[in-house]
Amino acid sequence: MHNIKSIRENPDLYKKKLDDRNLKVDLNDLLELDKKNREIIQKKEKFEQERKTISKKKDQTQFNKSKEISKEIKLLEENQEELKKKISKILNFLPNIALDDVPTGKDEKSNKELTKVGEVPKFKFEPKSHYEIGKKMNLMDFDTATKTSGSRFVFLKGNLARLERAISDFMLDTHTIKFGYQEISPPLLALEETMFGTGQLPKFESDQFEIKLDEEKTRKFLIPTAEVILTNMVREKSLTKEELPLRLVASTSCFRKEAGSYGKDTKGMLRQHQFYKVELVSIVEPKKCNEELKRMTSCAEHILKELKLPYRSVILSTGDMGFSAEKTIDLEVWIPSENKYREISSCSSCGQFQSRRMKAKYKNDKQSDFLGTLNGSGLAIGRTLIAIMENYQNSDGSIVIPKVLRPYMNNLEKI
Repeated sequence: MHNIKSIRENPDLYKKKLDDRNLKVDLNDLLELDKKNREIIQKKEKFEQERKTISKKKDQTQFNKSKEISKEIKLLEENQEELKKKISKILNFLPNIALDDVPTGKDEKSNKELTKVGEVPKFKFEPKSHYEIGKKMNLMDFDTATKTSGSRFVFLKGNLARLERAISDFMLDTHTIKFGYQEISPPLLALEETMFGTGQLPKFESDQFEIKLDEEKTRKFLIPTAEVILTNMVREKSLTKEELPLRLVASTSCFRKEAGSYGKDTKGMLRQHQFYKVELVSIVEPKKCNEELKRMTSCAEHILKELKLPYRSVILSTGDMGFSAEKTIDLEVWIPSENKYREISSCSSCGQFQSRRMKAKYKNDKQSDFLGTLNGSGLAIGRTLIAIMENYQNSDGSIVIPKVLRPYMNNLEKI
């Protein structure tokens, strides 16, 4: 969420930055509401001062006047409450604005490649897709999942299920032991205000799975990513500078309707309603967000390097970034069957955008300020499994297990 004062003081900057994000919004409406709100505040303060003066005099003849002033104040408060709702409604739908070094563009076509790491494998045979390999092994079952749960679900069996678990364990061990993240096992349900805090609501409600509980009026949602629940651990809190940086990691199921992706990636595991992901979250001083984004991205990259998977890093354009992000670096892994790179991690700095929505602050030299928040995949487990299956496949349909994962697979060398 944006600071209305900042928009008031820099209207042209915000208009340009929101235009860069392909959002056509008339800020004049917002600023007019803000002006009316400030006028009401001034009137209310004037009435309150007058009432205070009358009270000090203790003159009974002024009793009726004091009563009338109280009525006026109440009416102003009611008007102000309506104005605040209108202001919030506009602010809640405005995305974060991009940092100056983010490329301007309408969509992913304007993204810029930063690095390319590893050699793309050259097969002496026609490489198969992960779902062809999995089906041939009888270890990946989409048909039964469709019968039990509907489309975009899968059953993994035997050593393929074991490999999925090994990937998760390897990532968690790496991020906790090597990089100092604190492991969290969080709830998978989030309250409406929790989803609002990280920007999933109200704008992206159509993409969320809501849970209906007859005995409760409180709205609850399945988490679309552990970012939601981990970041909100500091909601309505005030941390000390000494508690920062706070680095958290969790491996969880994630749930998304994929409402805007009808017809995309319908085959295989690339775009599922339920998937597993290791998520990294950092809570830092705002001035250290850019430095922390570099660190977080390098942590995610380390996993790909250890798995010896070819990948590239890309900075997203203003038109391709997520709602809450001010800057995003994507890592894209090579998928042989598609002959292209596909996203496997997205690391974003959100600046103070989410912390304003969550009312999450920290104290620095007796002053209070909103925290800086970051999140990133470290990595998406399903897509890592896909990348391993396809990049490590053999002509006979078997899969070589990357060396770093073998200790998690009882030293099994291939499936």
